[in-house]
Amino acid sequence: MSRAPIGFFDSGVGGLSVLRAVRDQHPTEDLIYIADQAHVPYGLRQLEEVRHFSTEITRFLLHQGAKLIVVACNTASAAALHHLRRTFPDTPFVGMEPAVKPAAETTETGVVGVLATPATFQGRLYASVVERFASGVMLLQNPCTGLVEQIEAGNLDGEQTAIILEGALNPMLAANIDTVVLGCTHYPFVIPQIKQIVGEKVRVIDPAPAISRQVGRLLDKFELHTPDTSPGTITMLTSGDVQSFEGFIQLLEINGLVGIIRWKEEKLTF
Repeated sequence: MSRAPIGFFDSGVGGLSVLRAVRDQHPTEDLIYIADQAHVPYGLRQLEEVRHFSTEITRFLLHQGAKLIVVACNTASAAALHHLRRTFPDTPFVGMEPAVKPAAETTETGVVGVLATPATFQGRLYASVVERFASGVMLLQNPCTGLVEQIEAGNLDGEQTAIILEGALNPMLAANIDTVVLGCTHYPFVIPQIKQIVGEKVRVIDPAPAISRQVGRLLDKFELHTPDTSPGTITMLTSGDVQSFEGFIQLLEINGLVGIIRWKEEKLTF
């Protein structure tokens, strides 16, 4: 049993989709979230650079007492997860893995769309998942260039966001996809817009609930559950502008969490 917090990090606001799911399933746990908005988006950066940011953020979270760390970013998971586990062997990590396996297992048309950043598509983790689970399935990939920036700016249902999504999804629909995999933690925030384009017959897979279940398994395995039964705290930090980050959270009304979030006044540099 441990009162220590669960740590999360992402290049920006995307990992909040994962934090939201963890909060829903584990409401008594204290959570601490870091948005590295000074370097967003990670998806266009070199993998070595993302690995450096991820290592320094992990050191910071461990200094804050984190008992488990969720790499709530597909790009950072692809670039750094194995490195983090080697560098911090005593810390349990949960990383993001594109949900190609459940998509491949359930597709009826044999055609699956994957939306992710270029760095995720280029990483060994994605290649391994495809090799292991997507044999016999046609995967149509699109990086949705510019979508992360639109979401970071809070433009969830703006014209440019619609243009990016339509440009990615319409060719996939023409190829008869029946499933869309969201391979970036930012993208669940535009699921309503995605569903407007693909319709009810196309399944959209948000990985956040599965990641939250894995967090629960590790809390059980290492006996890390908090002994407290009161609602846990949520602490937010950013390496960017606090006001814009806070504004995004208010825009989303992250499942009613705005009123209990604590903003830590500390300038982060990585």
